[in-house]
Amino acid sequence: MNIVNIIQQGVVQAAAQLYNLEIKGEDFPLSTTRKEFEGDYTLVVFPFTKHVKKSPEAIGQELGAFLVEQVQYIKDFNVIKGFLNLVVDDQYWREFLEGIYQNPQYGTHAANGRKVMVEYCSPNTNKPLHLGHIRNILLGWSVSKIYEAAGYEVVRVQIINDRGIAICKSMLAWKKFGAGATPESTNTKSDHFVGDFYVLFEKKFQEEYKAWQQSEEALAIYSEKKKGEQSPEEFFKAYKDLYFNLYSTLGKEAREMLLAWEAHDPETIELWKLMNGWVYAGFDSTFDKLGVTFDKLYYESNTYLLGRETVDQGLNSGVFYRLEDGSVWIDLEDAKLDKKLVLRKDGTSVYITQDIGTAQMRYQDFGAEKMIYVVADEQNYHFQVLFEIMKRLGEPYAAGLYHLSYGMVDLPSGKMKSREGTVVDADDLIAEVVQEAWENSKERGSLADMTPEAQQEVIRKIGLAALKFFIVKVHPKKRMIFDPKESVDLQGQTGPYVQNAFVRCSSMLNKAGNPDLSAASTYTTLETAEKDIIAQLYQFPEVIKQAAETYDPSMVAMYSYELAKAFHRFWHDYRILQAESEAAKAFRIQLSIAVRNALRTGLDLLGIETPERM
Repeated sequence: MNIVNIIQQGVVQAAAQLYNLEIKGEDFPLSTTRKEFEGDYTLVVFPFTKHVKKSPEAIGQELGAFLVEQVQYIKDFNVIKGFLNLVVDDQYWREFLEGIYQNPQYGTHAANGRKVMVEYCSPNTNKPLHLGHIRNILLGWSVSKIYEAAGYEVVRVQIINDRGIAICKSMLAWKKFGAGATPESTNTKSDHFVGDFYVLFEKKFQEEYKAWQQSEEALAIYSEKKKGEQSPEEFFKAYKDLYFNLYSTLGKEAREMLLAWEAHDPETIELWKLMNGWVYAGFDSTFDKLGVTFDKLYYESNTYLLGRETVDQGLNSGVFYRLEDGSVWIDLEDAKLDKKLVLRKDGTSVYITQDIGTAQMRYQDFGAEKMIYVVADEQNYHFQVLFEIMKRLGEPYAAGLYHLSYGMVDLPSGKMKSREGTVVDADDLIAEVVQEAWENSKERGSLADMTPEAQQEVIRKIGLAALKFFIVKVHPKKRMIFDPKESVDLQGQTGPYVQNAFVRCSSMLNKAGNPDLSAASTYTTLETAEKDIIAQLYQFPEVIKQAAETYDPSMVAMYSYELAKAFHRFWHDYRILQAESEAAKAFRIQLSIAVRNALRTGLDLLGIETPERM
């Protein structure tokens, strides 16, 4: 029983009977009435003026009078210039609440038979997960949950970047400087252990580079290349990558290790498996803390050769072209994307090549019509190119490819740099927000009567809610600053604030027991606050639908916050269990049950658990 559809059907009838017009209801969308005016929904009547030779105000008066007389649930109306504000009868809101409050899945949609794949996280195995990964993971997980709630079958995947020069840097540093140490022998979380050697490699490389800069060879290069145009400091800062590839001893050893890996050297492969195994164990621990899972893991070591066959096929069909040096390209200038290399002259792949092959493999594995890539906005151009290539290759899923691009995350102290060891590790950040939640709880003393174990479980849920909500409430495309202290504020726009509304509902409903709520049907006049909450509940299915269509979990976060805020205000202003009548009590219990269900679902879509105490 959709009131918007009911009103739109009434508008269609009014247009036919009053003006002999044939219109479609969806061509005249309704918006919620602005708070400074009386009404629930507003219809813009200006479009009628091109068919009806009357003023917008006159048309509004005629349409309003017709709808009040002919449509069951329209009680009153008013016209402000060309805007018709319609007042929905309390009967509709009572019947609506009666129909949804016992449904714990209210807001979610029936299965639609469609399948979507979401790729998120996709870390490198040379370092632990950090704050940037957390935003990626939380966006990916929430989008996948929202798509499930919108009726899709969802497949969650990641591709682990487990090969390349960065991984060899960690391996080489452990081999040269590790002295056989292990995560167990150093009592270090295993992915942090490997990441420490990545940082150590950079430290040793910088020491080597600094010493080399004083050599005759370096000074000769500086003199030849710049001849005083730059200071030595400026020149050598920019020359670092060339030094790594042309002169560095450590750089040479790292490249030789990569070549040995590609040649399947047994000793190198054994070391690679050992250190990657340490990292995977650490990743799994962090994923478990965050409450996220994957249906399938893809590894770059298995996919980096994919796509070559497709390039050969594309050459035959004219999608790609080969230069005289043997390299293969695609011309995307007509799509304003320039020309793009897809195979080097020696026949080796570039990243776009393996991404072509990986997308094809995934479609063969799961047949998903949509594939969502959750990757930072630094890769916007890459995905524009990939999607355009897939379209030109005629892949059946090409129209369903989407890059969920997101801005980077900073801390109040500034940017993070992995090689310099200034990143905030995901595990450390989780521990910090949980500790902040613990400090807040001790100040309130609200959990003092619980066992230490029960307290820890509640605090864990609160801390993770703080972390997740603070990150997901920001629109994905916006760069953001994460402040752990602000995230746990019980009075702010935070996860714990929304959790607290759920806890209030649950606590009150537990006290109520299992009362007879039949008297709710005799509650005839709704308070404005009650109607406002029901109107918010009414919007929930559409919010989920829109969040899926726009790939924007922040819509669910802000909906949950606004619903929690409305309930907190209602809790403060009205009595529930001690209401003025049995009818009011029964109705408000129904309302509280519906709010609790919606808050639980909304928080779950953000990956947030709901405690029973706070």
